[in-house]
Amino acid sequence: MPVPILLVTGFLGAGKTTVVNHLLAHAEGRRIAAVVNDFGAINIDAELIAGASDGVVSLANGCICCSLEGDLLRTLSSLLRRDPKPEYIVIETSGIANPADIVRNLMDPVILREAPLETVLCVMDAAAPPSALDDALQRSQLRAADIVALTKLDLADEGAGARMHAAIRAQRVPAVVVDAPHGEIPSALLFPADLDRAPAPREPGPKRPAEQRFETLSWTSDRPLSLARLQQAIGRLAPKLARAKGLFETVEQPGRQMVFQFAAGRATLAPGDAPTPGVPRARIVFIVELGVLSKAELDGIMETCVEGD
Repeated sequence: MPVPILLVTGFLGAGKTTVVNHLLAHAEGRRIAAVVNDFGAINIDAELIAGASDGVVSLANGCICCSLEGDLLRTLSSLLRRDPKPEYIVIETSGIANPADIVRNLMDPVILREAPLETVLCVMDAAAPPSALDDALQRSQLRAADIVALTKLDLADEGAGARMHAAIRAQRVPAVVVDAPHGEIPSALLFPADLDRAPAPREPGPKRPAEQRFETLSWTSDRPLSLARLQQAIGRLAPKLARAKGLFETVEQPGRQMVFQFAAGRATLAPGDAPTPGVPRARIVFIVELGVLSKAELDGIMETCVEGD
């Protein structure tokens, strides 16, 4: 029996991981395998995904629309050989991925027969200005979608959701647009009721040259961080950041891991799981436009956050 694929796309910091976590936490008995692609060498997103009955497969340090496309096909083949097989596969792309290129990879005849692409879900930040759709990559993500989920409505001002709905309609895309407060999307929209129904092949369009626009810089430390110093460091780095995320222990709460997220100019901290033995006590990935931040500059700023420095 074919195993349908749900492809989750969306720009940097849109809330894809929150959506996937909600899906897995409310699987309602479904066997779901999750494939998580993080652009950085440290796959923070895979550590933040929880609840998949069939486990989480991590694809790091590249993008599955280009440099990791062979890894994606091998990963899917491996998942389909599991016993028992998953009933669904969720693929979370990196925020820089063009879904048209991933769709093209999923049209491989062997994969299409055994794991057809059922739904493309585009996650969009409702708090972002409608002008975000002026970005060619975000328009590509939107136009590939069957469903668009508007997240972060709790962070948006009144009327922001309506403005984003209007901006999406102006793009004349056929996708269904739904609000997804806290990443919540009705599972009936995403998982087909009839597993015997194979979706029709898609037409992703001609392959285009890859455009390298972003790079990642990773920073780690074996010592805990000072929250006050980290706040100052992020304030200095913020104008150059497209996205940042990480896990670390703090001087103020030793032995407890914190989850750090930075997107759209907003930084958040939340309690995380227990620290993982054998890994650095601080691990943060920074995504920036090419050339705007050097590794030396990043290291110099972040080292000021370390206890005792």
